[in-house]
Amino acid sequence: MCPASKADWRPSASFEALQYRARLLQSLRAFFSGRGLLEVETPMLSSAAITDPHLQSFSTQFLKQRYYLHTSPEFFMKRLLAAGSGDIYQICKVFRDDEKGRHHNAEFTLLEWYRLDYDHHRLMDELVELLDYLLQKLSLPPWPAPDKLTYQQAFLSYLNIDPLIASADDLQQAAQQKQIETPQGMALDNKDMWLDWLMTQAIAPAFKTDRLTLLYDYPASQAALARISEQDDRVAHRFEVFAGELELANGFWELQDAREQRQRFELENARRREQGQDEMPLDEFLLAALASGLPDCAGVALGIDRLLMVLLQKKQISGVLSFDFNQV
Repeated sequence: MCPASKADWRPSASFEALQYRARLLQSLRAFFSGRGLLEVETPMLSSAAITDPHLQSFSTQFLKQRYYLHTSPEFFMKRLLAAGSGDIYQICKVFRDDEKGRHHNAEFTLLEWYRLDYDHHRLMDELVELLDYLLQKLSLPPWPAPDKLTYQQAFLSYLNIDPLIASADDLQQAAQQKQIETPQGMALDNKDMWLDWLMTQAIAPAFKTDRLTLLYDYPASQAALARISEQDDRVAHRFEVFAGELELANGFWELQDAREQRQRFELENARRREQGQDEMPLDEFLLAALASGLPDCAGVALGIDRLLMVLLQKKQISGVLSFDFNQV
């Protein structure tokens, strides 16, 4: 996104797109209300922050204390779940620093919901049901049945390499064979960075554009909030949903163990230190809630702006925002 002229005060999206957004939000609420989920609203500011090295939080000060704008409402929603809320959903603004481009806006709208006694497969099914419902309500053509495959199957199918056993050197060689350039400054010995890079450069671009792709059972090292598979401890029960190469949703069969969650947060902070990033304060409220007992549940976050991009066939996220970040 290029800097906008101060004279360019008009909306970045058409009023037709904004009308679709309003209808989409109304339809989302009707869908969840019909299924008995409680709509909730949680704080945008927190004294803790996400430790994931891939995500950067905006921060501010209040009464000389540091607070962070949330990158997701997940931690507060899990506290509600632990307190006995039952199935819940939320539509809210979230904020991520250093995210800018035709698919990114520093401030964006997220739908997040949690289902008790669901695993990640059942929640994936409900997400597909939601999107089918939205297409119908918006009078848009239906999509074909989605493609569904494991993270391991995707790498084997598109790169002929097993991500669960491959080393960083193996992945670098796979990139070279596909003539994929190495990004400047990337740690060549970091396996997870290679997995992410190959996913964005070689695998996701090969997904079909006329339907969704559901990718599940990610490497355990890439799912800090998901429970580990009992059948294979190299795998965690995380899933992502793509429309073509564009990621729309990210979900988990949620980790319930407070001690393990603390260890994962601390490991992510160690990675941040190694990469020269600031450590983030841990959410002790969340950890206390997990220790008190998070019910068996699965949760997913769906990007509303990206979904609208796909539905309305927009090439830029600004085409579905009343005002993009260049106009604020």
